[in-house]
Amino acid sequence: MTFVLATQNPKKQAELSAILSALGVETVTEDAVGARVAVEETGATFAENAALKADAVLRATGLPAIADDSGLCVDAMNGAPGVYSARYGGEDMDDAGRCRLVLEAMVGQTDRRAHFETAICCAFPNGDHVTASGACHGTIAFAPRGEGGFGYDPIFFFTEKRKTFAQLTSEEKAAVSHRGNALRAFREKLADYLSKQAEA
Repeated sequence: MTFVLATQNPKKQAELSAILSALGVETVTEDAVGARVAVEETGATFAENAALKADAVLRATGLPAIADDSGLCVDAMNGAPGVYSARYGGEDMDDAGRCRLVLEAMVGQTDRRAHFETAICCAFPNGDHVTASGACHGTIAFAPRGEGGFGYDPIFFFTEKRKTFAQLTSEEKAAVSHRGNALRAFREKLADYLSKQAEA
């Protein structure tokens, strides 16, 4: 069975594809099936936004669709930017600008705890959904470090490795990241679902 990845972010596509293919899940991009679906992320939670995106791509393609919604939640910022992570500072703000805004908000803060969170949803043509979530805890660095990753990776310091996510290799990041954790949980739930469908 082939699944459509419900994202138009090339870096996220590459990360999702790499992790899912390692789990034995075959995926294609929206572009590969001639669909570019714009979804207004109106959900109050990551899970709600992931479901909105998966359902929209399913309707557009007729194929099972996998979507995720992820964000950075900073304790001292009352969980912000949270579900607004991709739009923090406005639609025209780039990744570097969003990182700068977080660092500015954190000036003088001694509590720098933060976590990344991911929710994944797979929508099937029969109306079923398979969902999973994952998190990764760390702190906000005092300045951007590293060239890898995307989004807030340069300012998210993963204490166990003593590096920001942007300093980790893709393999190191996949092993510990919120998205990697969510995808591993998702694999188990998806395998269980497909097994039950085959028995029905």
